Amino acid sequence: MNTPVNRRQFLRDASILATGSMLLNASNPDASAAFAGRESNPNALVVDPEPLFAISPRFYMQFMEPLGVTDASVEAAWDYDRDDWRADLVKTVSDLSPDTIRWGGNFIRYYKWREGVGPLQDRPPMFNYDWGGKETNRIGTHELVDLCRRVGAEPLICVNFMSDGVRRHWKTVHGENRCGDAEEAADWVSYANDPDNRERKKHGILQPYNIRWWQIGNETSYASDGFQLDQAADHTLTFAKAMKKKDPSITLIGWGDDRGHDGRFWAGEMLKRAGEYLDCVALHMMGMRPRRKNTVLAGDAYQREPEQAWEELLELTQTVESRIQRMKAIIESQHSSACIAVTEGHLSINPHNSNPILQEWLSSVYHARSMNIYQRHGDRVSICTGADFCGTRWTVNAVKVQVPRGISYLMPVASIMRLFKKHNGKHGIGTLSCPADLDVAASRSDTAVYLHVVNLNYRKPVQTTFAVRGKEIAGVRVFEIAPENPRQSVDQDRPDVFAPKEKVLPPGRTWTWNFPAASVSAVELQLKA
Repeated sequence: MNTPVNRRQFLRDASILATGSMLLNASNPDASAAFAGRESNPNALVVDPEPLFAISPRFYMQFMEPLGVTDASVEAAWDYDRDDWRADLVKTVSDLSPDTIRWGGNFIRYYKWREGVGPLQDRPPMFNYDWGGKETNRIGTHELVDLCRRVGAEPLICVNFMSDGVRRHWKTVHGENRCGDAEEAADWVSYANDPDNRERKKHGILQPYNIRWWQIGNETSYASDGFQLDQAADHTLTFAKAMKKKDPSITLIGWGDDRGHDGRFWAGEMLKRAGEYLDCVALHMMGMRPRRKNTVLAGDAYQREPEQAWEELLELTQTVESRIQRMKAIIESQHSSACIAVTEGHLSINPHNSNPILQEWLSSVYHARSMNIYQRHGDRVSICTGADFCGTRWTVNAVKVQVPRGISYLMPVASIMRLFKKHNGKHGIGTLSCPADLDVAASRSDTAVYLHVVNLNYRKPVQTTFAVRGKEIAGVRVFEIAPENPRQSVDQDRPDVFAPKEKVLPPGRTWTWNFPAASVSAVELQLKA
């Protein structure tokens, strides 16, 4: 089930397979037996410890967008009694430990950043034209950076890109002009990063925020009444020049996705015209459509056929794989070093954004395998996300917030991201052999190998023997999420139901483990010096 990370890895693995155990360290009988007996032992899980690429320190991202009265994601996360972020949210997000938190989404098309900075009494409320109601602007640049610092994340700011060309946001039904130009975006960079910015100092913030990551626009290709590709590329160049002029050290993300998944990615033309200034191109991994005519991925039909739902969710990950591969090919055709930033990505199936399957472990096969796909393509993928960040009602969130007060807890997608983030190496490595029903992404640090393992089989456990080519394993720990029933759901009364359980393997000549059906695990292989 594992796709080679790239052509170089495929050729290396093929060479290794051809020469067999001659390439193994003779002093490592466990690895030699597992590798040399690959044909007679199809359940061996053997990895090559040679580093293939560095895993981005901004890899696991969460995405925050004010959603008005539709789902009070940002407002509900604020404790107005204490005038601070809710303590339960900070605690939960600190445990989730995202690498990056992005401020953006559809609302950025009419967001005026100056309305969200400075004295609270001077911040006017804004109409939330896409999602309904109003936002108080109580949470803005300073509050976002503050949350990031508390939970150990790096902020990523998405700027108003001339409303992505959508004219209804230029002059709204309330008569406001909500379009943001290149000068406004550049001023935001200066406000955040210039040590001498007078406007920020006037607001009592003496030290710069040093926000390094910025995205130009949001879903620019999706709006039928927005920019055409050539317009977007020209304006991207203008924005990039203006923003880099204020701070040449910032990292810029341009829009690279297609127009509603029509197959024509914008990344190639963006890199042709503005590639000198762009470090990444963005795509959003959403709009997953079931492939079967008799699909159960709508409403509550999955509850009658949960195993079919599992199979269909697994099928949807093929779209994740193919879209990443196509984006990589486009970037490489431009001879560009740009990375891929999946700055939004959630599984929305009918009913829109609120299907209850996303609170159940059934959804784990899609989330976990998608995360593995991103990591296996870590030579290009610099940022990925699997959900919206926090909210009160939608099931596509990573963190569910109780209102008006209570606890915050992790949805299944967030439990998986937390598991994989906490048990991960610094470099991606290749998998030489693996049982057919396991999906694996492997990484390593100096002294350990890490395996992110998904048992794709809904009903049967899979037994495997671990081995590392040329290395001897000194110890194995498994961190496992394996509910007895894949229909297990998380809620405020059972917030820790998907907490991983740690298992330590007893020492022996071989290191063998049985992955339960429909389980997601992180495995740490400690290597002998």
